[in-house]
Amino acid sequence: MPEHCANTARILIVDDQEANVRLLEKILQRAGYTNLISIRDPREVLPSFIEHQPDLILLDLNMPHLDGLAVMRQLEPHIPKGAFVPILVLTAEILPAAKQTALSIGAKDFLTKPFDTVEVLLRIHNLLETRCLYVKLQHLNETLEAKVEERTRELEDAQFEMLERLARAAEFRDDDTGQHTQRVGQLAGIVARAAELPEHQCELIRQAAKLHDIGKIGIPDRILLKPGKLLAEEYAQMKFHTAWGAKILAASHFPIIQLAAEIAMFHHEKWDGTGYNGISGEQIPLAARIVTLADVFDVLTHARPYKNAWTLDDTLAEIKSQSGRLFDPKLAEMFLSDGFQSGLSCLLEIFDSHDSLRPQLGAQAGL
Repeated sequence: MPEHCANTARILIVDDQEANVRLLEKILQRAGYTNLISIRDPREVLPSFIEHQPDLILLDLNMPHLDGLAVMRQLEPHIPKGAFVPILVLTAEILPAAKQTALSIGAKDFLTKPFDTVEVLLRIHNLLETRCLYVKLQHLNETLEAKVEERTRELEDAQFEMLERLARAAEFRDDDTGQHTQRVGQLAGIVARAAELPEHQCELIRQAAKLHDIGKIGIPDRILLKPGKLLAEEYAQMKFHTAWGAKILAASHFPIIQLAAEIAMFHHEKWDGTGYNGISGEQIPLAARIVTLADVFDVLTHARPYKNAWTLDDTLAEIKSQSGRLFDPKLAEMFLSDGFQSGLSCLLEIFDSHDSLRPQLGAQAGL
């Protein structure tokens, strides 16, 4: 075993006989083991084990109050599954049945009394060497797992960043700030949180909602930037952006992209069934219903080539009038509640004064 392991290994000696304890301490100290904890009362083993987390336990089998087997049964639930904390049993004699029981509940080796110095050191050396290698391997595995998780996060972030930048590129064509996608994402996350969805789902919606209009990249400028009302054939072509967005995002293995594809496809559905695809009510995915509300709110409160920005009061009045027609009535009711409305003015100011919107905007807005 490497010298540094011998110097730092924590060894717990448990024997009710003082002479045996002193002998083991003397043998171990001469061999360079310095981190020793000795106990003569077996009832003290469990708290000492929890406090010191020893690397090796030298455990007498025949003791008053608690024998070695009872001590091992106490320790068993406190040793993590898969961990290697060797127990070296000290005994003058042991029956085969007792030996089998000891092995089944944690014993790794046996030392026969009276002790032979060479045998004591060899058995302790072997067990501590295995313990040391196990700990090193455990640390290596943890490091590798952390690196894999980090690389996985970096890959997911890179994939989403590319898609988000593509969404921004499409958005710049009819929003000169390029921030509509960001605002809709932030507001959708806030609405989802106010609707008491699980936090993980709220974060997925916040991120995926930014891609809701990615299909606009396929809409000609003459339609997308037209200042007046669209003709019937132009409107029909505009409607294709939902299907194109879903197609761009289709067949992904990542939940966030799968959700983004669903939102892109269904964010122009209406609660009453008169939307792009004619589905209604709760047939419309919840995330898409949330993004519909966030999208309409942002479009109304910001200028577009074909319209001026609406006031907050007019926008809220429109949402109220469209509850149960365009919007999920429960979401609309929540959106129009005093508690939610109290943060909307502040939220608009934050949206309009930040170039890069952050996830904490909702908290800053008091929502």
